[in-house]
Amino acid sequence: MIEYRTGNDLDLDQVIDLYLASTLGERRPVGARERMCRMLANANLVVSAWDRSFLVGIARSLTDWAYCTYLSDLAVRVSHQRQGIGRELIRQTKELSGPDAFVVLLAAPKAVEYYPRVGFKKHPSAWVL
Repeated sequence: MIEYRTGNDLDLDQVIDLYLASTLGERRPVGARERMCRMLANANLVVSAWDRSFLVGIARSLTDWAYCTYLSDLAVRVSHQRQGIGRELIRQTKELSGPDAFVVLLAAPKAVEYYPRVGFKKHPSAWVL
């Protein structure tokens, strides 16, 4: 049974191991510990998924709790994918963000087909600087 927890007080080594065990590790600075530490520490909404004491999923977000939540990282271990963990991490992120907040994200190339299946709608204009 998967347990879900909130908060960013997580062991950095466990988080990095999770990113490496998911496809997201290819697109995040997992070799730069200080940067990863800041990414985790400054996220103000983190939902994690646990299989006993084993970190199997994370949704790391920045939110204003009113209008917008940026879901910057969604990672589930390949060994635990296709069990609804990602879907539940997204659901809890949306719920905790507040009833009127939008959840927005930039999809990793390997996840482009996933997000429409879990309710996201493609937006025609997104900009990155």
